[in-house]
Order: sequence, then C-alpha cells, then structure tokens
Amino acid sequence: MALIAVSLILVAGFIYISNRLVKALAVQERERMEIWANATKELASTSSDAAAPADVDFLFSIIESNHSIPVMWVDENNNIIMHRNFRLPEPADSTATFFDISPANKAYLEKKLARMKNSPNKIEMKIDATTTQYIYYDDSITLRQLAWFPYIQLAVMLIFIAVAYFALISVKRAEQNRVWVGLSKETAHQLGTPISSLMAWTQLLESMGVEHDVVADMDKDVHRLSVIADRFSKIGSMPDKELTFINEAVRESLGYMSSRIPSRVQLTIHTSDSDNCGIMLCQSLFEWVMENLTKNAVDAMEGEGRLDITVTRDDRIALILVKDTGKGIARKNFKNVFNPGFTTKKRGWGLGLTLVKRIIEEYHGGRIYVKDSEVGRGTTFAIELPVINNE
Repeated sequence: MALIAVSLILVAGFIYISNRLVKALAVQERERMEIWANATKELASTSSDAAAPADVDFLFSIIESNHSIPVMWVDENNNIIMHRNFRLPEPADSTATFFDISPANKAYLEKKLARMKNSPNKIEMKIDATTTQYIYYDDSITLRQLAWFPYIQLAVMLIFIAVAYFALISVKRAEQNRVWVGLSKETAHQLGTPISSLMAWTQLLESMGVEHDVVADMDKDVHRLSVIADRFSKIGSMPDKELTFINEAVRESLGYMSSRIPSRVQLTIHTSDSDNCGIMLCQSLFEWVMENLTKNAVDAMEGEGRLDITVTRDDRIALILVKDTGKGIARKNFKNVFNPGFTTKKRGWGLGLTLVKRIIEEYHGGRIYVKDSEVGRGTTFAIELPVINNE
C-alpha cells in the first residue's frame, strides 16, 4: 500500500507540473500567433508601393519563422487565403506557395477549418474599415505531446504497480506454498513414529490375550491415523491418480463420516443414474475433501439438520453438490472462505477449505466454489471434476 501511495503522489506531481508547463506553452503560442497575425495583417494592408522592401522581407521572415504551429488565414467568407504546417494528403508542388491549394488539399483544409472554428484559438484581424479576416491555429505537435506525457507516465506507473503487485502476490503465494508443504511433510513425519509404535502395541496386546474387539477398535484408530499421515505426505507433490467411478468414490469417501455424525443429522446421498462416469482421482485426498466438507456442514448445523450429497454429470464434468441446512455464509465471504486463516468458528486455524481447494483445483484440475448460501438457511458447495470416461 505504501508503494502504491508513493507512486500515486509522484504521478499526481508529474501531472500537476506538466499541466502548468502545457498552460505556459499555450500562452506563449498564443503570443507567437498574435505576432504572426500582426505581421500577416501588415503584409495584407500595406501595398508594395507604400512599404519598403526591407519591411516586406521582415514581415515575410516573421511568417516564415513558424515551423511548428498549424495555422490558417481565412477571409470573412471562410475562404482559405494561406496555410502552414499541416500534413496535407497530397504533396504540394515544389514551385507552389502557401497561397496555392490543390483541390484535394483544399477539401482536407476545409474539414480542419470546420473543427478549428469551434476552438478558442482564433485571432481577428481588421484589415481596414470594411475588411475583417481571421487567423485560426492549432496546438503545436510539441504542445500536444507534452499534454499527453503525464497520462502516459500514469499508464506506465499503473502498469509498474500492477506488475509489482502481482509479483508480490506470487512471491507471497509461493512462500505460503512452501510453508504448507513443509508443515504437511513435517506433520506426516511426526505422526509416523507414534503410529509405528501403536501398531506394535496392538500386536503386543493381542498376543497378551486382550479382547479381540478392543484390539480391533484400536487397529481402526491406528489405521485412521495412518490415512491422515498419508494425506499430509501427499501435499506438495502431484499425487498418483487412478481411474475411479464417481458414485463409488463419493460413497467410499463418506463411509468414515457417515457413522460418526450425530444421529440428528440426516445424511442422504443422491448418486447419478449410471455409475460409468470415470474420473482420474486420488481417492485418499478426495476422501479428505468430502470429510472436510461434511464436518464443516455438521458444525454449521450444530449437530442437527439435513445434509444432502448429490452427484450429477454431463459430457464434460462430474458435479458434486454438498448442501446443508446450517448457518449459511454471507455473500461477501463466498471467496474468502477458501483463504488461509478464514474461519467463523471459535476454534480452528481456518485451513481446511484452503486444503480442499488446493486438492480439487491443483491436484485434480477441477473447481470448487460456494454455489449458493443464505444466512440462517444453509449452504451449498459445488465440486466440478473433469470426466475421463464418457462411455
């Protein structure tokens, strides 16, 4: 923000200074045109018999000294008497004077004159008591370029700010990714030792004659810990994926949570009509996604409500909808819920949906988003996964 503020202050300063220079140059050009008009007036009103050759040469030198300001000298009937410094469509004959105008150039100059008559750059010349002529002029190329210069600076500065901002965001995201990967790998590593120890303890307990059901329950929990460690180990590297049928994948992913959600939560799975929709999937990570969404939905419903999982498909994608009747999400937070650290819970780090988004979009080439939500009515999350097998 400080970089943007400083850049905007600098640009504002450049624009202010440039505008003052443009106004100063415009005044100077006006003064030059008035001198030019006076010389033209004197040349028009003084006959060659009355004026000394030196005076005529001097007047012509003033007129010829204008090499940058487009100017027209017209009579009271808008007939063009003379012109200078226009880029004419038809090159003038080398023997022609500024008073000679070809038909093509005349049409071009008349269009220019019609536009210039609407500008304040006009000087009236009283040649005599009955004759009035006019000088119309345009800003010089230098003045026009200078007028555009601060806005070009502004555009360049904005491009620089945009590039710097996106570069900063990219660096920040890369740093976050490294933290994510490091944290995930370290978690998997730290879990590995106690899991191995617990496996050995369950075998020892079984050999000591402990009840089989007790040991079996412990084995389930140890296996669950192994699955969690395996999931964390996959973060940071592209996981191996296998061709999986979407209906089967959804049912398996909800197998663990379906027996652990409160009895007052009604869980219903609506699968597609046919189970021949194949997707390339890492099942263990997909289970993590579905478990996270299911747990969030149960928390949002505070242990009571309805949770519907619906699977549909078309020729391109498999669509999974997770709909609950919980607290809902404000529309302004539809995208924020996937940001690291965002949470509406009193406990938690706000990392679950961030991991979910990474798994779906980066590892499976899919898309996850809040399809619909209303505060106090519930939320629907949508997952889109590309279909591989359309037979």
